[in-house]
Amino acid sequence: MSTSTRREFLNDAFLAAAVAAALPAGSLLAAEKKKKPKEARPKVSPSERLRVAVVGVGGRGNDHLSEFLANPNTEIAYVVDADEKIAGRRGEAVAKKQGKAPKVVQDLRVALDDKSVHIVSTATPNHWHALCSIWAMQAGKDVYVEKPVSYNVSEGRRMVQTARKHGRICQGGTQCRSMKGTLDAIEYVKSGKIGEVKLARGLCYKRRGSIGPKGTYQVPPEVDYNLWCGPARMLPLTRPRFHYDWHWQREWGNGDMGNQGPHQMDIARWGLGVDRLADTVIAYGGRLGYEDAGDVANTEVGIFEFGDKTLVFEVRGLETDDLRGAKIGVIFYGSEGYVVLTSYTSGAAFDPKGKLVRKFEGGGDHFGNFIEAVKARNPKILRAEILEGHLSCALSHLANISYYLGRPASVDEIKKTLAGLKTNEDTADCLDRTLKHLAANRVDVAKTPMALGPMLKLDPKAETILDHPAASAMLARQCRAPFLVPNAEEV
Repeated sequence: MSTSTRREFLNDAFLAAAVAAALPAGSLLAAEKKKKPKEARPKVSPSERLRVAVVGVGGRGNDHLSEFLANPNTEIAYVVDADEKIAGRRGEAVAKKQGKAPKVVQDLRVALDDKSVHIVSTATPNHWHALCSIWAMQAGKDVYVEKPVSYNVSEGRRMVQTARKHGRICQGGTQCRSMKGTLDAIEYVKSGKIGEVKLARGLCYKRRGSIGPKGTYQVPPEVDYNLWCGPARMLPLTRPRFHYDWHWQREWGNGDMGNQGPHQMDIARWGLGVDRLADTVIAYGGRLGYEDAGDVANTEVGIFEFGDKTLVFEVRGLETDDLRGAKIGVIFYGSEGYVVLTSYTSGAAFDPKGKLVRKFEGGGDHFGNFIEAVKARNPKILRAEILEGHLSCALSHLANISYYLGRPASVDEIKKTLAGLKTNEDTADCLDRTLKHLAANRVDVAKTPMALGPMLKLDPKAETILDHPAASAMLARQCRAPFLVPNAEEV
């Protein structure tokens, strides 16, 4: 494997087991491994174990398998993937480690029909997250669902309604909610130790290369493409690599605003203390620096206003320096200092002059938290109950709606539009930093301008967009039968 190929694999195959040992100690997978030693865990008889179906096991789903295999309270009953080769390999690995072979199937509905299954855990592509979770809860299963918990705003709300109606336990995969370093940092911010906090910034400074030229490619023969597409349109394959690169095509993915974004968006919203959607959302950016099969932004800034509080999220897919020591992280700006979270498990607080005041460190057990809630039949135990996941992911979707409706704009046009925001000084600085970043990557915004989206005004309680029919139409999608996300009356 060449150096460039290895780098792209490490960046793209998010937390794949094959590279787990090479990841730094502050990574999410490393944090999840900081569990109680096996001897400290009580023995559970086979008859008492919770039977789990893991759906989507190519990348992050392989880590789901590892987590449930390591927990004495669970056993893997089903391995489900539309790719029969991947499913077969994972099934063999589970059988070897578990001492009991799981059933290996391509269609998740087989597992849903099995009344002996207690839990469905999903790490499918984004467009399947909501429907898989809703069908599972309707079938009487509890659910662990990776971020983003939904593909669009409407789906997320349907998931919340389904959990409530059917009394199911549903945990979102925003694992930072279970990390001690993050928990301590949020407590520090909320305690007022950096003064009044009205601005939080999430960062996804993660290098993303081209996914290759747009063309016509063959779906791998081992993939049931009808099942893989599910609620999405069954479009021709236009990207060279089938797996993972769907993230960068709108039909199935949400770009890094919706891929990495929900982790840091969730922390930022949590620290700001906002438990609803924003009043206004606007985004600008583009897919800049190369032309390929992707059609989502690799450079995007979303700005969200909640009364007198503002959340800004920045996506940079080209080479970039850090910001206050963070590339994948969150910064809380207080009147008496600031807090920077620089990884999934660590961060620090600083005084106004930049002097270190306190460090925050420590991992956690997000899957263990989920199992605890399932056994207790108590959703209040959950660190990331589905409502939290919905709200944080919905912000990502709203930023993308604004961006997708955007039109090429000059720098002066963008500046003029952003000048009306409450945090105009910060947004002007953010734009300036973005422009310098693009220039450093030899992007000429005069020749390939960024798109500026419309300012979307919302009714946060109703979760609707006001006076913008085109944007409102993008809150949901027309699903492909029979893979239909139910409406509010049908959940």
